[in-house]
Amino acid sequence: MSGRMMPSAVEAEASLLGTMMVFRNATRTAMDEGITAEDFYVEANRRIFLAIESLYREGATVDMTTTATRLRDNGHLESVGGIPYLTALTESAITSANTKSYVEMIRDKALLRKLIDTAGKIIEDSTAGQPNVNDYLDEVEKSILEISHGRRAGEFKQPTEVLNQIVDNIHRMEENNSDVTGLATGYTEFDRRTLGLQKGDMIVLAARPSMGKTAVALNLALRVAERNRDKAVAIFSLEMGAEQLMMRLLSMKSRVESDHLRKGQLSNAEWNAVNEAVSDLKTLKIFIDDTSQIRMSEIFGKCRRLQNEQGISAIFLDYIQLVSGSGRSASANRQQEVSEISRDLKALAREFNVPVIALSQLSRNVESHEDKKPLLSDLRESGAIEQDADIVLMLFREAYYNNEAKARADETGSEMIEINIAKHRNGATGRFNLAFEAKTNTCLNVAPGSYGEPGE
Repeated sequence: MSGRMMPSAVEAEASLLGTMMVFRNATRTAMDEGITAEDFYVEANRRIFLAIESLYREGATVDMTTTATRLRDNGHLESVGGIPYLTALTESAITSANTKSYVEMIRDKALLRKLIDTAGKIIEDSTAGQPNVNDYLDEVEKSILEISHGRRAGEFKQPTEVLNQIVDNIHRMEENNSDVTGLATGYTEFDRRTLGLQKGDMIVLAARPSMGKTAVALNLALRVAERNRDKAVAIFSLEMGAEQLMMRLLSMKSRVESDHLRKGQLSNAEWNAVNEAVSDLKTLKIFIDDTSQIRMSEIFGKCRRLQNEQGISAIFLDYIQLVSGSGRSASANRQQEVSEISRDLKALAREFNVPVIALSQLSRNVESHEDKKPLLSDLRESGAIEQDADIVLMLFREAYYNNEAKARADETGSEMIEINIAKHRNGATGRFNLAFEAKTNTCLNVAPGSYGEPGE
């Protein structure tokens, strides 16, 4: 063995590292594929990977600068070739499309090296002689199987494994005596049609400005937090500050008009309602991040930290078009950036196994419709949003366009907000109404057969 070159994929190692430092989704893909530092043949590449891996696990941004800083802090920057080598790696990265191929080549060579090492040890031990051949054969078989299990063959699941899980879920639902398989919202029609907010689903809540997107999202967030007090509800608000959102939540919870709260003009009864609402809101694990310019990589990092500290039941993002693009490619247009953000949101739902509710603006094309009701084709800037979403909810308020409906809403303090399940990957589509009280930003069930009368 001494005169032979060990199997390696040095070019693939370099290409993978460069790709991971340039394209943010490449690092997550490589980690999901299960690559480790031991899979790298070149020592310098192994150290660079360890630096990238540590940044990723901490939720920090991964690029050439942060990687170089981490290597310098560890005392390894010069030993890996310094800035010139890192620069050469990043300059050779053109696309992230080959990430999985690079990982596969690197892992295959690493497995071959492990086989060679194991085979060499078997030859050495066999030559030396073994007192109990049967016991030794068991050890040899175990060592070979351990290498075999290191492959990614586990991605395929056999019917027995999947069916057992399905049957367990059926039994659990039978014991719970509930039709809702996900997170219950308490909105009867929504829960009936979707079976609740499902883990791993990307749910898009889309509408034109001033149609009530944020209000509906906050009502959903509040209801999820109230029903899942042991885990956090994460809200990323890129348009409104945390104080504004909390004021809305307080108005919803207390049913005190938001104008009264802002002006500080409250009756004794309203003060009692506010104090009671404040006490309960303080017990809820609602975490608001109001960073106005945030990238998806930062959202992943913050969610990982929150997951470790609190656990997460659901993630809300208000809204998609305000998320900053990667900025790595000057030629990338906004539509391409939104497509990438959309894919990342779906990946976010899958990684944390929670529903991600992302708000989205609709294009001005809606205003040209005769009835002003939005269509899937009106999703702004990217068809990828429709493609990636498991559920698309589209909002419409007649009172926004119709003067008679507006006058009726002003008089009664309540109006209809129509929610159209325009896309449902795992179920039926259709429309239903909620009662919307604009003065408290509250969405409520509508009593069957009524118009404008809220239920519980």
